[in-house]
Amino acid sequence: MDTVNTRFKWAEATGEAKYIADRHYEGLLEGRFYRSSCPRGVIKSAKIPAMPEGYHLFGANDVPGQNVLPIVEIDWPAFADKEVRFVGQVIYLLVGPDPDVIEQLLQQIEVEYSPLTPAYTIEQSKALIDGAIHSTDNVLDTHTLTKGDIDEGFAQAVTIIEETCSTGYQEHIYLETQGCVGYPKDGKIVIEGSMQCPFYVHHCMAVLLGHDRVRAIQCPTGGGFGGKEDYPDVLAGPLAVAVERLQRPVRIVLERSEDIQFTSKRHPVEFHYRTGIDADGNIVAMELNFDINSGAYLSLSGIVLQRSLTTATNVYDIPNVRVEGHAWTTNTVPTGAFRGFGSPQNCFCMETHMNHIAKKVGEDPAAFKQRHFLKSDSTTLTGSKIFGDLVLDEMLERVLSLSEYNTKTTLNAFQPDSGEHCQGSGKRKGIGLAVFQHGCGFAGDLEDTLVRARVRLNKLADGTIRILASNTDIGQGLSLTFRKIVAETMNRPLETIQLAVPDTGIVPDSGPTVASRSILIVGYLIEKAAQKLQLNWQEGEPQEIEEIYRKPDYHVWDQTTYQGNAYQATSYGANVVEVEVDMATGETDIIGAWAVYDIGRAIDPVVFKGQIDGGLVQALGYGSCEKMELNKDGVFAQKTMADYVIPTSLDVPAIGSDLVDNPYPFGPNGAKGGGELTHNGGAAAFAAAVEAAIGKTLSSIPVTPEKICQALYAGETAEAGKAVEGGKAK
Repeated sequence: MDTVNTRFKWAEATGEAKYIADRHYEGLLEGRFYRSSCPRGVIKSAKIPAMPEGYHLFGANDVPGQNVLPIVEIDWPAFADKEVRFVGQVIYLLVGPDPDVIEQLLQQIEVEYSPLTPAYTIEQSKALIDGAIHSTDNVLDTHTLTKGDIDEGFAQAVTIIEETCSTGYQEHIYLETQGCVGYPKDGKIVIEGSMQCPFYVHHCMAVLLGHDRVRAIQCPTGGGFGGKEDYPDVLAGPLAVAVERLQRPVRIVLERSEDIQFTSKRHPVEFHYRTGIDADGNIVAMELNFDINSGAYLSLSGIVLQRSLTTATNVYDIPNVRVEGHAWTTNTVPTGAFRGFGSPQNCFCMETHMNHIAKKVGEDPAAFKQRHFLKSDSTTLTGSKIFGDLVLDEMLERVLSLSEYNTKTTLNAFQPDSGEHCQGSGKRKGIGLAVFQHGCGFAGDLEDTLVRARVRLNKLADGTIRILASNTDIGQGLSLTFRKIVAETMNRPLETIQLAVPDTGIVPDSGPTVASRSILIVGYLIEKAAQKLQLNWQEGEPQEIEEIYRKPDYHVWDQTTYQGNAYQATSYGANVVEVEVDMATGETDIIGAWAVYDIGRAIDPVVFKGQIDGGLVQALGYGSCEKMELNKDGVFAQKTMADYVIPTSLDVPAIGSDLVDNPYPFGPNGAKGGGELTHNGGAAAFAAAVEAAIGKTLSSIPVTPEKICQALYAGETAEAGKAVEGGKAK
């Protein structure tokens, strides 16, 4: 059994870690995809060049099992054979010893299409030009959720505010691109790769090959952020077909531009709000309709939709709510998992809307939000009681104090007025707040009905303990925190605790490394197994303990009505961001960032500090500069890291952070999940800070200098245009 190096991240830090591109395999062949150049159409014919000796082409007809990628629903083919739905869809896999020859052969393949009118946006998808891409209406998934009586709520309102807020794509930009290698061993097809979820890859191979003589092993992985949840299947399915046929090792590693153009992205979302305010300035009703761009296939969009739906009102107790969400098919790259999994989009839109309501009723946004916070005795949007104590007030007080929010807000009010003519105003400062949450684990009762995680502890005769679980360390520190859970539970030296490499031939299926579930769900199982091993310790004898997930009694969920505990537990956060905006150019400098979180109790505060800093920087990039747009041909205009701008160390200040201790009884040492939480609020806080600086409202991200200038000068430009037209008319 291979184990992870017990010197935490030493191999990665010293450059000794062997990633997929670093590994040697005897007789290795390289694989490259032939991808569709048509965004939507029927495949009429294909002209294939003669293959030189040692080169092989694989397509849909070569699949011995089912030609599908089993990502939730069976709708995405591993090899396109009848139709194509987006530019970059895999049609063939070409395998051979020389990558240069492979590229030459790929250039000689000619596929003829009968093109149909593509739909790149949700509006185009709704128009159904040339018929539906999916089903009869292009709707991949839809749900509605109600709380209270929406009509009665609006009857109490004296003011109704309507607003649309939106978010765009976001690219993961993990350090290591997508890659995996397959080879035959001991009668099985084995795939090693840069992946988050080995059992997903295992299942995908089994479906395509038509048998379960398969094995998936996670290699050191240079980041994932959700991008290596579903997309490794896109590589692994075709790769398994080639390896089984050739009985040779084959590797696929994407170039960076290929990775950016064709891998999954964060879902673009548009929220439309209709909110009723009573005579006392309280929200009494809120109607939300939102649409998410799923891309060409469902992938994980249904689960993203459910999270967005069940947490639509964020951390606020609104008595009467109606939420309706749709996931739409478009002819774009399928959108999938990304850190936060729908929550960053929802948080930006809801927090921005709350800011705008507060300003319209003449109240400071922080005070307005606090007045609407959920309380420990509140009923959630999905009709359940809050389990445990909420510490939102304490968190807010702490982050406002750390950032000196109230003092700076008062001082900023005395800056030169931005007004309508602000070229001479130089730079203005602004400070913004976001409060947010993240449900830990899979939505509803899926942890109990679908996943049923299991872990094992294997004690050797010499007292060494090995942890067997399928959860992966993709940079978040799991290989240390899992070991610390066992060491501290059993009061044993950390160096005596080992973690098995996630290998489906060795470890049990403890579920995927997603949804902030690794600590809350799997870590708790490891802690319980450690307690049992401690009680039944037999010196000098090998022992094995297995623990299987069972949901807490209070956690009740009805998937039909969407009522109950949407998540087993929820973590909370508050971010404050301070900016300085150049009123002439629209450029922003982030001069302060603060974060306070309730993650129960941190197992290792130093490790979690890395999550805080990394997650907040990623969120600030999402809110400020990470622009990804489709061109007229349905491909991303941004194809390289020169085009797609992410924050550097010079763009972000030191981050002040703190944790509020609020132990959760069904988590290891009282811990809840937190890795995704840290991404949820930064974009909203950044946009609020820019709004405060420029005195204009913003309703979409990223808030680029161009967007800031448009907000500042749109009125002047329109008036100037009218004046010129008037002059010509005279």
